[in-house]
Amino acid sequence: MKTYDVIIIGAGAGGLKAASELHARNKSVLVIDMGNKPARKVAVSGGGKCNFTNMAADFTRYFGNNPHFVKSALAQYSPQDTLNWIKKHKIKYYEKEPGRFFCVNGANDIANALMKDIGNTEIKYNTTVNDVIRSGDAFLIKTDNGDFKSNGIIVASGGVSYPNLGVSNIGHIIAKKFGHKIGPIRPALCAIKTKCFDSELAGISLPVEIKIGKNIIRDDLLFTHFGIGGPAVYRATLFDRHDFIINFAPNTDIENVLLNAKRNNGKRNLTNVMADILPQKLARFICKNDTRNIADYTDLQIKEIAKRITQFEINDAKSIGLQSAEVTAGGVSVDKISSKTMESLLCPNLFFVGEVMDITGDLGGFNLQWAFSSGFVAGNNA
Repeated sequence: MKTYDVIIIGAGAGGLKAASELHARNKSVLVIDMGNKPARKVAVSGGGKCNFTNMAADFTRYFGNNPHFVKSALAQYSPQDTLNWIKKHKIKYYEKEPGRFFCVNGANDIANALMKDIGNTEIKYNTTVNDVIRSGDAFLIKTDNGDFKSNGIIVASGGVSYPNLGVSNIGHIIAKKFGHKIGPIRPALCAIKTKCFDSELAGISLPVEIKIGKNIIRDDLLFTHFGIGGPAVYRATLFDRHDFIINFAPNTDIENVLLNAKRNNGKRNLTNVMADILPQKLARFICKNDTRNIADYTDLQIKEIAKRITQFEINDAKSIGLQSAEVTAGGVSVDKISSKTMESLLCPNLFFVGEVMDITGDLGGFNLQWAFSSGFVAGNNA
């Protein structure tokens, strides 16, 4: 049986980045993946346009029990390094927002560049890892497509979101077998279900401010048939809470606007006054379809309506589940992993990369950057 220098479990962005670094170091490598093609999650990222990095990437944009863990990897392979890599491969890109970059021609450009970098590295597709056994100083990887041996292993199997793309929790199983703790798994960067809104609001989008404890998120919200989504809500799911407060008019002193309208345009319908600021359907919903003129409301009632706009409470938020979540929060605890090398502190020559760990990035290219950075580090140390 051939013994490889390193076997990588998972042909996603992190695994392929690690493979490219190992290939550059002339190491013998085998990549094992349960799917039928590489970088499947990359292909659906950013709506297929692949938001491949964000210049704002630092520990403040990552979540988990120890977000500081990302500092060393991001320093070793930064967003600028990712951008330089994109330029090297002559991939056309654009800057949608300051520091946030997307592919012009789609995510396949990223996948193709990753595959080009690994050269003739061997990949076994449609192969499920069933067990990993420590055998002296080596590892025996048992799969449904035969057994393989290596001196080192990189676990880059990702999270368990998007099950239709072919994912598994094998990374968590391997980590647990070698003594690592696994944090609670839950979906993140996804829409939520709530019964707080009427279904007729579906399709409406507007900028909002969401308060979750001491945290404040400012971004766009989208009403759906089952609740709410959009970037603001996706980012809210990074926090493991089911209650938050929405301000539907974050850039307006809505109470002052309504009180002034009462004094100066008292015969206007309240809904129409609010529709100057909010989408009309949302204004009707907030007013509960009350057709009275604004002059017919007491100042106290107007203050209560203003509060309903600026402090709308959600107490029944439920995730739509892992099937549509962009990432998995939780995973292998990083307390027994070296932040400088990605190597297990419990089992020499066992490395972890990307989403399989308890590190979740904010919306906007942060998770793909983490895959690249951690993959680069593991590939240079395995």
